[in-house]
Amino acid sequence: MKYKILDHISSPSDLRQLNQDDLSQLAKELRNFIIQIVATKEGHLGASLGVVELTIALHYVFNTPEDLLVWDVGHQAYGHKILTGRKEIFHTNRQLGGISGFPKRSESVYDAFGVGHSSTSISAALGMAIASQLKGEDKHHIAVIGDASIASGMAFEGLNHAGVTDANLLVILNDNAIGIDPSVGALKQYLTNVKKGTEKQDNIFEALNFDYSGPIDGHDIDTLISELRRLKTVKGPKFLHVITTKGKGLKQAEENQVTYHAPGKFDALTGDLVPKLKVEEAPKFQDVFGYTIVELAKQNKNIVGITPAMPTGSSLKFMMDEMPKRAFDVGIAEQHAVTLAAGMATQGLVVFCNIYSTFLQRAYDQVIHDVALQNLPVIFCLDRAGLVGEDGATHHGVFDIAYLRCIPNLIIFAPRNEVELRNMMYTAQLGLEHPIAIRYPRGKGVTLNWKQPFTKIEIGKGIELKKGTSLAILSIGFIAENISLAIKNIKEAKAVGHYDMRFAKPLDEKLLHQIFSAYSSIITIEDGTIKGGFGSAILEFAAENNYNNPIKCLGIPDTFIEQGTIGELQHQYDIDVENLTRIIENFILPDR
Repeated sequence: MKYKILDHISSPSDLRQLNQDDLSQLAKELRNFIIQIVATKEGHLGASLGVVELTIALHYVFNTPEDLLVWDVGHQAYGHKILTGRKEIFHTNRQLGGISGFPKRSESVYDAFGVGHSSTSISAALGMAIASQLKGEDKHHIAVIGDASIASGMAFEGLNHAGVTDANLLVILNDNAIGIDPSVGALKQYLTNVKKGTEKQDNIFEALNFDYSGPIDGHDIDTLISELRRLKTVKGPKFLHVITTKGKGLKQAEENQVTYHAPGKFDALTGDLVPKLKVEEAPKFQDVFGYTIVELAKQNKNIVGITPAMPTGSSLKFMMDEMPKRAFDVGIAEQHAVTLAAGMATQGLVVFCNIYSTFLQRAYDQVIHDVALQNLPVIFCLDRAGLVGEDGATHHGVFDIAYLRCIPNLIIFAPRNEVELRNMMYTAQLGLEHPIAIRYPRGKGVTLNWKQPFTKIEIGKGIELKKGTSLAILSIGFIAENISLAIKNIKEAKAVGHYDMRFAKPLDEKLLHQIFSAYSSIITIEDGTIKGGFGSAILEFAAENNYNNPIKCLGIPDTFIEQGTIGELQHQYDIDVENLTRIIENFILPDR
């Protein structure tokens, strides 16, 4: 498709040559371009559509990349990428070998800071502003943050510090009343009152020593440009409140903002989602969690659920809809979620704290200090563990086994299928002496008849899936499915034993002694980082018990994994069925 103006924009310097009267047409073209690409290639749609005018205005008024622009999270940065020299390769967005779905410093000089997790923009931009002062540089520093992200503790820490500096910092609040799910909390209500003109309290941002302006219409490009130009002349920390509509310009995306945050494939003209072929499929792991916690909570009145801003993604929304007083969306506040869970656990509640694996990293101190140190039986359900696909390096949940395994008192369990997830949730709510982390992958499992009667799982007990003669494969979690399929491909399959250890901590040492005595060689396989992970635990066991069996550890290498489909990434790192078949065969018959 040809575009009258956009086709001639390869950098913000080109943009700044346009007459201001042309910018509304550019906004239409940019919005259309995003819709056309995301309709077929998929990605984060609604957030980027909502900031098209703001994106154009920022690059039109400020001298990027000399002036530094930081996008919080980065879901909304597609327009920014397109205007900063990546239009011709934007179709590779979130694909293997393509550009990242988030701003990334190594990708472009216009990406001033790498993002993906929320609420970092104010601290980062403030750091840049202070550095500019120290270096005697005259630059502008802009942080664009959403109303969900600004409610996070880290954002308040950044605001609190910035307010006592004279740094040349502009914080822009992109207020659309939604993150991935609708925003929650008292700050949301405050911002709603500000927009309505009914807020009678002192302005919270002025109280923090910011020069506050707004709210203004984030889709009125002339008003945006006028206000941004004025703010360029204002010294010290400034705060601009901008009202936008997530999904602006696509009717379906405006009306169904949760669905169209990342809608998958859709019709670019109508906005209608492309229907998927109806075949009998196993459920998503997160849905098994959602249905199971509701089922258990009906039987156990002490069960409560917590999620930090991911009710739909985690499927805790099922419980929130059915039992709203016992399920809590605390907003983008992982630290608070964990310590809230700890507080509830001290009073005898059975707390399921559902956090994506990559986001639990943000609450590491709370897991150690507030939960494990006090040995409180919080049940952490770590969704999106392992490789998650197109969201890339900031979202893969590959570090959890390694960073949790060193914490005393903490149990680590990984179900190989949906039935195991249900049974571990059932077991945990019966009462454990320690906290537990249950890690499970993104997306669909393999078990159609998953809703089976509950069975209690013995803590620290692995199981034999297949007996062998010479090579034992030890796995943990859903990767067992790839291994089972690989073993079926091998002519000498009788030589291969397969053991689902289930627990990275505590290890089933009784079973391990049997394995190391019966098999000459061992392979460990996991969808987490090898260093410090499950394979490392097996190596430690072997060393402590003076076993000399050759041990090969497969998993995620010591590098940050970029974007791509889960299948592509598994293949790249040798844990797909094809490569596992080859590796196992070579291990059995090295001279073949």
